Order: sequence, then structure tokens, then C-alpha cells
Amino acid sequence: MLDAVVVGAGPNGLTAAVELARRGFSVAVFEARDTVGGGARTEELTLPGFRHDPCSAAHPLGINSPAFRALPLDRYGLEWLHPELPMAHPFANGTAAVLARSVAETAASFGPRDAGPYRRLVEPFLPKWDTLARDFMSLPLTALPRDPVTLARFGLVGLPPSTWLTRRFRDEPAKTLFAGLVAHVMAPLSGFATGAIGLVFALAAHARGWPVARGGSQSLSDALTGYLRDLGGTVHTDYEVKRLDDLPPARAYVFDTSPTALARIAGLGSTYAGYRYGPGVFKIDYALDGPVPWTAEDARRAGTVQIGADSAEIGTALRAASREGRAPDRPFLITVQPSVVDPSRAPAGQHVFWAYGHVPHGWTGDLTDAVERQLERFAPGFRDRVLARATAGPPEIAARNANYVGGDIASGAVSGLQAVLRPRLSLFPYATPHPAVFICSSATPPGPGVHGMSGHNAAKAVWRRLRRT
Repeated sequence: MLDAVVVGAGPNGLTAAVELARRGFSVAVFEARDTVGGGARTEELTLPGFRHDPCSAAHPLGINSPAFRALPLDRYGLEWLHPELPMAHPFANGTAAVLARSVAETAASFGPRDAGPYRRLVEPFLPKWDTLARDFMSLPLTALPRDPVTLARFGLVGLPPSTWLTRRFRDEPAKTLFAGLVAHVMAPLSGFATGAIGLVFALAAHARGWPVARGGSQSLSDALTGYLRDLGGTVHTDYEVKRLDDLPPARAYVFDTSPTALARIAGLGSTYAGYRYGPGVFKIDYALDGPVPWTAEDARRAGTVQIGADSAEIGTALRAASREGRAPDRPFLITVQPSVVDPSRAPAGQHVFWAYGHVPHGWTGDLTDAVERQLERFAPGFRDRVLARATAGPPEIAARNANYVGGDIASGAVSGLQAVLRPRLSLFPYATPHPAVFICSSATPPGPGVHGMSGHNAAKAVWRRLRRT
């Protein structure tokens, strides 16, 4: 009998398996797809030689993850590559606000009236970032806070809506860039704890940047898999699990799946009936014959580029997708251009690029024209660079990754109490009513993103049970 079986070979499932194997437990992973990766994959989606990341491409939470930083993933091929600027947010007049590694450079891009407020916002937390990140991403009850005072101060700033936090800024560049940071998790700007979301992304950039993985996000998943196998764990792909009886006998079962899939497989009935899924995304992967022709010079140097004319336009787009049930006319876009720092991702002189905008849950329309009209506002001539495109709306995204129900790449709405208490109201979110069954997906704290901390935290709950039994 195995000690633990993990269902799902995404970053969280693989991290949970690694953490258990490191402690001497026998572990096997079962993945429905023919390759490991989940939200961290790399595929040729458009033309031969163009290596795209179907989901996550830039990894501010990955490089800052306490779980990943404790593992020797560099020995297994993971190499972080840093663009000259982590992120830029261009404007129609050819300027841009930037999120740089330097706090001073970032503050200067906001203009003289907001440089001081921004520095006063981030500088108290930055020297204690590693401890804060560990405390913030380990909640709840998986580890006692190492610095409860700093964590409490962070909570006072971050738990109110981001619209409260941005009142300290007077001009639009700072407000717009921060609104874009919050929108990475598809949360309305006025939502609970949205200030914390924006602040975490900003601090992560100043601490270690927003890198891409050399060769694509698949290299992170492959590194976790290689390390797991060296620890004695096994990985089985192309193995769909429909019920617990499909799995070999084990003392514990750990699911890197959506809560609804877990309830169906493990026979948990209505345990997660109240779990809410959020808006979907419409994503386009591009093969380009040259770099994106951004008007703003800073955008050409950045790995990630946010697209939204101002904070009001971003707020309108988020409300349309999350509350009004319609696709926005001018979608807020998150774009990543990995080949500005990793030329191996495309043939010589050519580039890969992706963009996505928010749409209603399960939406079946085509947002291509709206996305490209937005890009043309800030990169005139963009369409002329397109060699090929691969589009994916919510149905295609859900088919590609079953955890993304209705195209929700956050694996659950990041709003209300569900922003911090997920997948149900419980002090032990990784446990289920079945004593041998656990959940470790992004539907558990600390939530969405490629960071492995949900798997790390769940593994703690599992090994405590295994030791008791």
C-alpha cells in the first residue's frame, strides 16, 4: 500500500508529492493528460518552432514561492530569465508606468506627486518580504507566523478594497498600474482584500522580479517531476480518475483538482455546493514576425505588459465580465512577451506573444477583434506582425485544463470571503469529510498562481495525519 496518491500533476499536485516524498513517504501521481504541467505547460500552439505557454508564462509568485525556493529545482533544469523590466503599463500618449526591480525607478514613473506615496506604501514591507511572503502564503493554520506584527500591518493595508488603497495616489499612472495588478486575479477593484493582491504583486517584483522560465513554463513542471522521481515517487500520465476505486490502495489521497471534481470522484455529495467560480478568460497566443511595436519604449523592454487606458476603463471591463454578464468592449489585457528575454522560444528574429482578456463565466463568443483593437491602440501595426494565432475561449480553456471550470483560470472566484477562505468556510481547508482525502489545488489558500504553496500547505496536513496513523 502506498502512503499517498496525488491526483493531478499541476504545480500544486507535484509540489505536494515532492514534499511527501522528501519526508520518506511512498507517493504516486496520476495525471489525466498525456504530459505533466497543469497551468505550467509549454506547447507549439501556432507554428513549428514557436513555443507557447497555454496558461501561465510570467512567474512573480513562482520565483518568490517559499516552497519552490526550498527545492533544488535548478539542478533539474529550471532557470529563471529576467527581462529588463518586470512589467510596464503603456498609455496612449506614448509614455508608460513601470513596475521595475527598483522602487525608485517605479516611483519615478508615476510622476512627482505619487512617487513619495508609493515609496511609503512598499518600503516598510520590502526588507521583511521573505518572512511576510512565507506568513502570507502559509495561512491558515499551516504554520505559526514568524513575524505577526508585520503580517498584521500588511493586513491593515491590504484587506480593504484596492480602491481605498489607491486614494493615496493623485495621478492616473499609479492608479492605473495598481488597478491592473489587482485585475490579474479577475477581482473587482472594490472587492475585499484586493489591496493585498496588488501589493503582493508589486512587492514580488521589487524582491525578485517577474521572470519567465527558460524554454517555457513546462521546465518548472519537468523540474518538479524529475526531483520527485529521484526521491522515489512515480508519475503516471494519460490516466483519468473518475472514482476513488480507479486508484491503487493508499493511506491518503490528495487532489489537485477543482472542488466539484473532487466531490464527484470521492463521493462527497454537496460538500462544495456553495463554491463559486469566477469570470473566464479569452486568450490568444501569437506567432509574430518581429517584436510587438509598442509606442512606449518601456513596454518594449518589459516581460509583462498590462493594457488599459486608465483605472476607470479597467474597472469597467472587470464589472462587465464579473457582474454584468457581458464581454467588455475594451477589455483589460494582460500580455506576456517571453521571447524578449528568451530567444529560444521562437525562430531567429521572430517572437511568441500572448494576451488575454476577461469574459463572463462560460462565455462562448469571440473576443479576437476587441483584443486586437486594444493592442493597436498602444502598438499600432500589431496586426501586420501576426504570422499565426491560436485562440481559446472559456470552453477551450476548460477542455485544456479541467480545473479551469467555465474558463476561470483562478479556479474559483477571488471575491468576498472566498478571496481568503476557500474552498469552504473552515480552519482546515485542505481536509475533507473523508478522513483520507485532501485537496491541494488553487481552490485552497493561498489561491491562484503558479507557486506550489497550496500543495506545500496541503502536504503538511497529509503528513501530520500519516504520522498519527
